[in-house]
Amino acid sequence: MYWINGQQHDALAPSDRGLQFGDGCFTTARVVEGKIDLLPWHIERLQQSAQRLMLPACDWDALEYEMVRAAESIPQGVVKAILTRGSGGRGYSPKGCEHPTRIVSRSAYPMHYLQWREQGISLALSPVTLARHPLLAGLKHLNRLEQVLIRAHLDQTAADEALVLDTAGMLVECCAANLFWRKGKAVFTPDLSQAGVAGLMRRRVIELLAGSRYSLHYVSEPLETLADAEEVLVSNALMPLLPVNIAQSWHYSSRQLYDFLRPHC
Repeated sequence: MYWINGQQHDALAPSDRGLQFGDGCFTTARVVEGKIDLLPWHIERLQQSAQRLMLPACDWDALEYEMVRAAESIPQGVVKAILTRGSGGRGYSPKGCEHPTRIVSRSAYPMHYLQWREQGISLALSPVTLARHPLLAGLKHLNRLEQVLIRAHLDQTAADEALVLDTAGMLVECCAANLFWRKGKAVFTPDLSQAGVAGLMRRRVIELLAGSRYSLHYVSEPLETLADAEEVLVSNALMPLLPVNIAQSWHYSSRQLYDFLRPHC
């Protein structure tokens, strides 16, 4: 089910710059008992992305209301909010674009995440690398062709998720999740200043680790750093947190960090 600028609709203007150029941003939220988990963070993410992309002023109260309405009366599901620059401009120029397009959709919850939480998942290295682009790094913008190609290659394997490097050969993330690994009491996550998406559950995990017995380190390291890890986890707003059994040829059996984080995610 879709709402465009508050009206139930399933057709977008062909001139919309989200379609024309991927000119916009989005967020995907988990619904639990009719409520959107981390709703203020989702709105904040869209606001920060809109500011960095220099999108026209948005009616944030209306967008939040539309997201809340989409989540009502469903025990479990997904609400996605997309914000585009709207229609207008000439070529790439955004001049004349004064009214952004708000798109809100509702869909079923990916039930396989429930099984993965209990059983754990496997990761395989993707042949697709992420371009380094600090101007867009961290944002969940609408240009997701890299992720589409990563997913297409992943679909040809038996793995559940992908390990993704950047063009410098450093670990960044998974296809649709952020990455953490543990060595003793030290927890590591890739530095996302050059590429990748700064996920909201990643933010939640970082908050949970602050002041805990674990130390968190933001790093730029190659794939081989996972060889001596004791534990690997992936996260996103829907999963929200999954243990990894296998990454490439490396096996992990510890759930120490997962057991610490899971009750709060």
